[in-house]
Amino acid sequence: MIERLSKCPLCKSGLFLNHTEITDHAVSRESFILCKCSNCQLLFTNPRPTQETIGPYYNFPEYYSHEDKAKNITQWIYQKVRNYNISKKVTSIEQLVSKGSLLDYGCGTGEFLNTAKQHGWKVAGVEPNEKARTLASEKLNKKIKPSIDELKKSARFDVITLYHVLEHIHDLRKTVKKIIKHLNSEGYIVIAVPNHQSWDGRKYGKFWAGWDVPRHLYHFSQESMQKFQEEFGLELQETKPMKFDSFYVSLLSEGYMDKNSGLLSKYTKALRAGLLSNRAAKTPGQFSSNIFVFQKK
Repeated sequence: MIERLSKCPLCKSGLFLNHTEITDHAVSRESFILCKCSNCQLLFTNPRPTQETIGPYYNFPEYYSHEDKAKNITQWIYQKVRNYNISKKVTSIEQLVSKGSLLDYGCGTGEFLNTAKQHGWKVAGVEPNEKARTLASEKLNKKIKPSIDELKKSARFDVITLYHVLEHIHDLRKTVKKIIKHLNSEGYIVIAVPNHQSWDGRKYGKFWAGWDVPRHLYHFSQESMQKFQEEFGLELQETKPMKFDSFYVSLLSEGYMDKNSGLLSKYTKALRAGLLSNRAAKTPGQFSSNIFVFQKK
């Protein structure tokens, strides 16, 4: 089943137009229309699979965030980079709060939470995917919740993180409001999202892996993230780049553009594209993926 939206999922404006059509290169080969909100500039898939029917679109070998073990060289590299990024993430949140309570929404298989726990953080996680949730629960020796509604109403956190998760949330406004209710006063919410306005996003166009339709329901820009903070009573404190993402997204994009290209050729082209994309970004918000650090007002 599909659902057709009559209002922008972010700002509720009814003023939006069809913007482009993107193919799901990873799984279904289906095409999906992206609409653009005239008010907040958000791009969003419309119509889209419902929350109940989108599950099969996640069932493909390259969806590495739900896997623990590397099955090929690309996944091995992904996991090595992920492990490096996890240590950087912990360092980053400790620059906000020296030690405290952490909720990772969309925690995947739990590596980030496990590392944060080892650093002395009190941790909790939410992960809708059953397979990833089971792996995370085993790692942390605790039950990871399937939804934000499963958390105790009294639970409060100093930092809440959503790393490449916001673009997957069906009920965007209601879910974000629920998440923010669990944030301590003056607490921080850290959000990482892909940037379709990046150099690699423009280079690969409709083959850009960051579109990832229909799994990515929304596509944020600096303008739409500005509207995000206004809608939810947040204040943007800092924007940081995720420099490794340009290489990974470029590698997938090269595969979508030319299915018959050899592995060495793909890696060489992706390495060059990733370097050029990072070099072209003049400010943190212009990278292939960006981290937005908000504080609760």
